[in-house]
Amino acid sequence: MKILQVKNVENLASDLTLKSSKKNKEIVEIILKKVQKEGDSAIKKYEKKFNKVNLVSLKISKNEIKNAYKKVSKKEITAIKLAKKKLEKTECAIKSILKNKNIFLDGTKISKNFIPIESVGCYIPGGLAKYPSSVLMSVIPAKIAGVRRVVVSSPSNPDGTIDPLTIVAANICKVNEIYKIGGAQAIAALSFGTKSIEKVDKIVGPGGPFVTTAKSLVSDRTSIDMLAGPTELGIIADSTANPKYVALDIISQSEHSRDTFCFLITNSEKLANSVNQVIGDLIKTIKRADLVKTSLKQNGFIAICRNKSDMIELANELAPEHLEIMTKNPKDWASKITSSGLTLIGNNTPSSASDYILGSNHILPTNRFGKTRGSLSVLDFIKINTQVTSTRRSLSKISEYLEVFTQAEGLPNHFEAVRGRLE
Repeated sequence: MKILQVKNVENLASDLTLKSSKKNKEIVEIILKKVQKEGDSAIKKYEKKFNKVNLVSLKISKNEIKNAYKKVSKKEITAIKLAKKKLEKTECAIKSILKNKNIFLDGTKISKNFIPIESVGCYIPGGLAKYPSSVLMSVIPAKIAGVRRVVVSSPSNPDGTIDPLTIVAANICKVNEIYKIGGAQAIAALSFGTKSIEKVDKIVGPGGPFVTTAKSLVSDRTSIDMLAGPTELGIIADSTANPKYVALDIISQSEHSRDTFCFLITNSEKLANSVNQVIGDLIKTIKRADLVKTSLKQNGFIAICRNKSDMIELANELAPEHLEIMTKNPKDWASKITSSGLTLIGNNTPSSASDYILGSNHILPTNRFGKTRGSLSVLDFIKINTQVTSTRRSLSKISEYLEVFTQAEGLPNHFEAVRGRLE
């Protein structure tokens, strides 16, 4: 990993801004238009082109679900159920806070009710990769919220199958439908709908550049959760940190793909050099070494800052998806972090554990969107339904002040609609 001496935090953060691909956007726009116009036939065409698969049916059948159970172990099912139970407990705790409320204001009644949205499409990365954990992270909050129709879509292998554990996880979570399509064409199908796939009200879940771009482009007609792109991990560590822990965690996230964004922020040159050395030694023996090496060479870095203040400022500016803090008094450092998608505190809270079974959600904002939102949760599947009941008497009390606003904004008929009721 390259080592950077940080003299100006703002300049460094600006230099590290990820640039979107204009070419990717053009390709995705074509795919979206084709699927919107041609539906299932366009999806099958793109599945053959990108995933090398000839699909007869887009939907996973009951028989395929039954066969998937035969291909997974009892221990795998137990792991799925344990992770499910922990995440359900977290999401139920959040939902319990949301209490319907009536507010009374001089004769006007305002009701605030929390209701689930009707339908959701959960995109699960797949193909050559396997992400049954992402099924749990996207489906469980929706189910806890009370979403009526929850759909899963994940790319298939060249033989037309989906990872059996992904199917089993979806079934255990009681999803309504599972589709074996991926990429931008899956996002298009969920947004526009086709003969085989009914459109949804919201699309959630992480994905590669094409999926992220597609979600962005359809967001003017279909709600999305966030732009959750390639994995990001930032680590804040001082001289007290164990360089092996830091190295292991950086490697763990960089093995996702070649475009992951992993970095260390420190004020210790000794730690920086030690971490680099440990990573170099570990890469010689680890699995997926080529992927890790490419990712860290292209995107990884170690930033050596002058002081604690600069370290915190840089972390908040980069707003990584995951931010680990391995320092003396890590809770004190964490209290000053405002922008990460998820903050992991202390030496024994690795991001890899949070990806699966700590009870937190691993669907997190990337591309610095951590500045404005956190992880996917039950809140993403609930809307506030507002009802207002006013009386003639309450209108009379506010009429002269309402007239002030209507005159100021040049909308006189707004006031007439009220005055007409008072005459």
